[in-house]
Amino acid sequence: MSEKRNARLLSLDTLRGFDMLFIAGGGTFITLLRGKTEMPWVDAMANQLEHVPWNGFVFYDFIFPLFLFITGVSLTFSLSKGVSVGVPKKVLYKKVFWRMVILILLGILYKNSPFPFFEPSKIRMGSVLGRIGIASFITGLLYLNFSLVKRVYWIAGILLSYYALLFLVPVPGYGSGDLSFEGNLVGWFDRTFLPGRLHQVTYDELGILTTFPAICISIFGSIAGEILRSKSTENKKTITLVVIGILCVAIGLLWNLHFPINKRLWSSSFIVFTSGLGFLTLAVFYWIIDVKGYQKWTFFFKVIGLNSLVIYFAYRFISFSHTSEKLLAGLYAPLAEKWHEVVVALGALVLVWLLLFILYKKKIFIKV
Repeated sequence: MSEKRNARLLSLDTLRGFDMLFIAGGGTFITLLRGKTEMPWVDAMANQLEHVPWNGFVFYDFIFPLFLFITGVSLTFSLSKGVSVGVPKKVLYKKVFWRMVILILLGILYKNSPFPFFEPSKIRMGSVLGRIGIASFITGLLYLNFSLVKRVYWIAGILLSYYALLFLVPVPGYGSGDLSFEGNLVGWFDRTFLPGRLHQVTYDELGILTTFPAICISIFGSIAGEILRSKSTENKKTITLVVIGILCVAIGLLWNLHFPINKRLWSSSFIVFTSGLGFLTLAVFYWIIDVKGYQKWTFFFKVIGLNSLVIYFAYRFISFSHTSEKLLAGLYAPLAEKWHEVVVALGALVLVWLLLFILYKKKIFIKV
């Protein structure tokens, strides 16, 4: 294993930062521009930053799957480094296990603040961080024990089984194959077996059954990571990522004809489609940044990507908008009122980035 193949990829940190930017306020800023600029392309971008109610797909539906994909890629590099220096598998198992436990607990805290200590029925168990933790753990186990081809078999087995479950298992009062908001198997399973509060009331999109297909995105990511770690030339790696990406997108669109692309259900077509987009997006970033060497523009995103956990929690527990308003109210006062919230959102985004920049300069990187 060469030193180059173990080196940290700038493209991966940049892509993670690009993804987190939309969680760190970038999405809010663009959404607030809707209808204010009289520029159709701005409105079109804003429309892509709100989840579709049920079936269908917009760019914002790709944000979380992309992070799961990146998690799988990163896991490949960290675990392979451990294996290369002789770290026993048992130690690596414990590492990914405790990471999962910590992320699940942090996720429950995040989704339930202020925490309802005395009302357990109001605690939401499903969370973004919990899903990342579970996906990382399972992907790590599979990466350490199965070849790339066998992991593809795992993906196929999980997605086809999920497909069969949702179409063949009857739901009381609705029958089998009902993919409506009220009648799907995911909702019935969560209502029956998942304690606490369900986000969608009748079910939770981060609940039990949807966890299984979501794991496959991280497994796909581990495959992408293995491609990047291979001895192939940089151009061949890029081409391989693109070909797999196009193939997955095509399969997802074809599958969509019978099993609709649906983020709320984490449908099998949605998993394959977004994983394909993950391969393609990674290929673009890798080719531009690590192959062609265009790196100066990456710093803004790198600062965000190296402290993704900090940005996720900071935006939850620190009112950057309030601080932005206090600092900038006198500046935007002469503007039309419709622009006030836009300036506040932009100011909040700048404040978030400055916080991360300070941590970056101090070499403080919070990881689990």
